[in-house]
Amino acid sequence: MAKSNPIHGRYYGTGKRKTAVARVFLREGQGTMIVNGRPLAEYFPREVLCMIIEQPFEAIDKRGAFDVEVNVAGGGVAAQAEAVRHGISRALVALDQDLKPTLKKHGFMTRDSRKKERKKPGQPGARKKFQYSKR
Repeated sequence: MAKSNPIHGRYYGTGKRKTAVARVFLREGQGTMIVNGRPLAEYFPREVLCMIIEQPFEAIDKRGAFDVEVNVAGGGVAAQAEAVRHGISRALVALDQDLKPTLKKHGFMTRDSRKKERKKPGQPGARKKFQYSKR
């Protein structure tokens, strides 16, 4: 679950989506975001992904009030962005429990548990069947 570290003023949250896992460290600051040692816009070059990550701050009207440091691994870029959003939301709740209803209402606290379904034997994919010929 979300843990806080009041000694160093950092708050921690883990976010997950598909196979992507994000470890988010949050502290009050100027709004800098570092993802895997690189600036946010450099790691996520698509503007939509940056918007997804900043949604929790916009929901609580605190955009640019926190410095965020993220380690993210696994999955694709979209899943990683959503994992970071989930981790930021959990870290914000570790900072202040009163933010939880707002973030939950926007759907940022819920872990999206959908994953890729496994391929089945005797089929080309998870649901698709091989072509059937009657005659």
